[in-house]
Amino acid sequence: MSFSTETKNELARLVNDKKRLDLAELSGIIRLSGSIGLSGKMEISLKISTELNAVARKVFKILKTNFGINTSITVNKNQMLKKNNSYVLLVTPEMNAGRMLVELGILEKEDSFYTRNDIPDYLISNQQEKQAYIRGAFLGGGSINDPEKNYHMEFVTNNEEYASQLSDLINSMGFNSKIIDRKNNYVVYLKESEQISDLLTLMGANKAMFTLQNAKIVKEMRNKVNRIVNCETANLSKTVDAAVRQVENILIIQKTIGISELPENLQQLALLRLENEDISLKELGEMLSPPLGKSGVNHRFKKIEEIADKYRDMILPEDLF
Repeated sequence: MSFSTETKNELARLVNDKKRLDLAELSGIIRLSGSIGLSGKMEISLKISTELNAVARKVFKILKTNFGINTSITVNKNQMLKKNNSYVLLVTPEMNAGRMLVELGILEKEDSFYTRNDIPDYLISNQQEKQAYIRGAFLGGGSINDPEKNYHMEFVTNNEEYASQLSDLINSMGFNSKIIDRKNNYVVYLKESEQISDLLTLMGANKAMFTLQNAKIVKEMRNKVNRIVNCETANLSKTVDAAVRQVENILIIQKTIGISELPENLQQLALLRLENEDISLKELGEMLSPPLGKSGVNHRFKKIEEIADKYRDMILPEDLF
């Protein structure tokens, strides 16, 4: 089961304690997953489709509790490409679908019915109603990526004006959603992990929020470890390169003037390096008598390199090893 499905199942199990919250949530669901039918006699029907049984049952209960509509849930089995089944609820003209859609702010009725593309203020007059509406919109046409992969949450609608209204509603609660045109749809989306986490909390998906936060912590720890390993690898590579260069300088001196011609302090260091090619400057310094710090050892190797540079052209690289 995908993270998006788990999140929707969690939200679908939430029960509103007021009719106004049910209406706001149902309006959001229908806006993104409903399709309206119109017959020749101006008779309105409504079909609500979802891939999740939990969402279908929630819609069924809200319809029955608040409108006295006792519809049925039809399961359309999809055998193509292993797609999920879809659950369809049909509200007929005889069930007063038109009147219900007017009450939910989806249709307006004057001489005839016409579709509204706004979100009526009376549906979202307070914080709880706004939360319920956004939750419904997510249940109807939202999705969220697995946080172990990347952070992305979106609401898909086919109307640009409504997408702008939904984005404004979300942003009015302290978020920064944006809109993109994708394949004749308009997608309201969030990409920042903190914003997605906060919106999950606002909708009531606390379990999903904790899952996202845990995934984020693990991802950040993994990235931190990788940075440390990469840094240590880079430092080790530098140490190895420096040691190879130091040994090369010492061998040039050995094969030209001889190590015995070096000052005593440089002789001691040169011989130690030839015997210990893979240890650090700090470790070399601790082996000297008297011991010497890392910067002191590095200074002596610079002196050795200056001497080697005088004789470098006198010997071929292949003669060094």
